[in-house]
Amino acid sequence: MSYKNISIIGGKGFLGTNLAKILNDSKFKYSIFDKKYDKKHINFLDVTNLDNFNKLKESDVWINLSAMHRDDVRPISLYDEVNVGGAKNLCIMAEKYDVKTIIFTSSVAIYGFAPEGTDEQGEPNYFNDYGRTKYLAEKVYIEWQRKDPLNRKLIIIRPTVIFGEGNRGNVFNLLNQIASKRFIMIGKGNNKKSMAYVLNVASFIKYSLTSFDNGLHIFNYIDKPDINMNQLVSYSRKFLFNKKNVGIRIPRFLGIFIGKFADLINYMFNLKLPISSIRVEKFTKTTSFNTSINETSFIPPFSLEEGLKRTLNYEFVEDNSEKEIFFTE
Repeated sequence: MSYKNISIIGGKGFLGTNLAKILNDSKFKYSIFDKKYDKKHINFLDVTNLDNFNKLKESDVWINLSAMHRDDVRPISLYDEVNVGGAKNLCIMAEKYDVKTIIFTSSVAIYGFAPEGTDEQGEPNYFNDYGRTKYLAEKVYIEWQRKDPLNRKLIIIRPTVIFGEGNRGNVFNLLNQIASKRFIMIGKGNNKKSMAYVLNVASFIKYSLTSFDNGLHIFNYIDKPDINMNQLVSYSRKFLFNKKNVGIRIPRFLGIFIGKFADLINYMFNLKLPISSIRVEKFTKTTSFNTSINETSFIPPFSLEEGLKRTLNYEFVEDNSEKEIFFTE
């Protein structure tokens, strides 16, 4: 199926910027909408305000990438206002403008600390407001699709942690610690981490535009095979310093103790230290998911190792200080 015009909502962010490049290279006609905008390339859109949506009426597919996702969002109510309220508004206006196709980027955060190998049938077990509101947003979109199931297409994509050039999320923070020789391994390092390279996720969204029939389609997005923390750190150190080991290592219990002490300091002095008990918990846990994408014909353009190599080279070898950066977590 070909679309006359695609609207990328929240398209000024990390994933949206990379998606726009891919769509542009493939000659798709698209428009970008975001709260951060410029008059030449970006249209203003606040998903919490229904009055903004009139600019979307000329498009026939909406890709919603907008979200409140950082760990430090305040007030907490913004998670519900943007993630859930925004979904409700999109569905209201999709009905008004007779939009039949919506692609929504959710998150594996809906599963929380899930059992290893959790796939799309996994039970929601979120532990934070981001995961909770992403799950509630999914339910809003599913209700929209079920109102006209034979004519509406809903594709929900649940990426794991996304990394890549220019991103300033948790993966970059880890790589930056390794590159600056300030990294200390916590625990045995055998815990697996599912990851997703941004150009692969963007490529799957493009693939989704033309590859599925009307109906409900839900996919975890993970670049397989998973790697464990020892492999990730060792690969990075070998690329950057030609060293094969992980460097200094401390036991997990000591890392947890340091994290809880940092929590106390953060609370007492209203600081935002780079370490916390929840970050240590996330670092030392296995977060390994399965995906049904391998049952489709999609082939990611880059392997996970190639994505890491491109990111390390861009961030720590080349001089890209003038390029745009994206703060995510």
